[in-house]
Amino acid sequence: MGSLCWTLSQPHSFSLQSSKVVQGLTGLRNLGNTCFMNSILQCLSNTKELRDYCLQNQYLRDLNNNSRMRTALMSEFAKLLQLLWTSSPNESVSPSEFKIQIQRYAPRFVGYNQQDAQEFLRFLLDGLHSEVNRVLVRPRASTDTLDHLPDDEKSRQMWRRYQEREDSRISDLFVGQLKSSLTCSECGYCSTAFDPFWDLSLPIPKPHGAGLCLHPPSHALCLPQTCCRCKARTRCTKKFSIQKFPKILVLHLKRFSEARIRTSKLTTFINFQLKDLDLREFASQSCNHAVYNLYAVSNHSGTTMGGHYTAYCKSPISSEWHSFNDSRVTPMSSSHIRSSDAYLLFYELASPQARSRPRGRAQAAQAPSGRWHLFFTLGYVLVSFFFSFWLVCNKDTEQGTLRAWGCRPH
Repeated sequence: MGSLCWTLSQPHSFSLQSSKVVQGLTGLRNLGNTCFMNSILQCLSNTKELRDYCLQNQYLRDLNNNSRMRTALMSEFAKLLQLLWTSSPNESVSPSEFKIQIQRYAPRFVGYNQQDAQEFLRFLLDGLHSEVNRVLVRPRASTDTLDHLPDDEKSRQMWRRYQEREDSRISDLFVGQLKSSLTCSECGYCSTAFDPFWDLSLPIPKPHGAGLCLHPPSHALCLPQTCCRCKARTRCTKKFSIQKFPKILVLHLKRFSEARIRTSKLTTFINFQLKDLDLREFASQSCNHAVYNLYAVSNHSGTTMGGHYTAYCKSPISSEWHSFNDSRVTPMSSSHIRSSDAYLLFYELASPQARSRPRGRAQAAQAPSGRWHLFFTLGYVLVSFFFSFWLVCNKDTEQGTLRAWGCRPH
């Protein structure tokens, strides 16, 4: 039985057929310091639902002619994915036409300077989302308070308000919802806020000694705050959790740190999980829908002065891993995926059957126990959220700039 591939059956239409040739293994030519772009494009090309959205031309019915760029970016992105999935594995394609459109949308990518892959991902998702946003005319943001509602209902109403303005296949895949709560130590009043997020930026804690044993944090932070009810200036307990888990969870390992005028790169090894990453302990309520499997990694090797981006991707067809180094694509073992070069981790929400399985002792024992466990890192970012912003796409500016959002004021 041959593997599945996409073949051109008529102009701009693709059908799924059987073939002995494994598709999706086409490289991207480096146009000059564009490895950051190639790495992200390969990760997104192996995002199954996004790939199908482009290859099956589902995006055509969502094209928003009111968009600032008049759908040029989404169209070129879809064409590029179609080339990647219909070209021969020993070929490479040029992303030059796509680059023209992304630098029209985000002028910071004009030219051939080295760029940050995470920033590129955010601008790209922001641009794709805006061009297939199902909302043609955004309503004014509501100022009505929802504090009188129970948390679950407040969460649903906040999510409804968000989707009244931002509703696309892109946001369907990548956007989740974060919950933050603030409890006053004087009067006991607890206020909650809910905010959307597109990815999670995880600070990498610096090791303080060999063999240090780390314990899961309590996901709470004591801060000096003024209570909005009793107006007392006191210490309040701030807690963070995830209210709604996205289908595609992108974890950004913050390897670049700034100290005074010098930027350095952290090469700390993060022993992240490849399968069954269970995040239910970070859920804001009882949840059986928070088990993820890794399918792509964007890697950065080198220093802040100069480096190179590659991608490790798991084929949505064959489930085999390959290394994408610009135009060169080679098979690889899953045992080589973890490295100190890992920069962006792409996880897909597991199927309902896999998500409903309880996490038993045997499964927990199989979790990696590296020097820095991903669970600790995710807990760390939930605790220190007040200081490290969750970064989400914001389209208020003309150029689609990305703004760092902190917690909504309580």
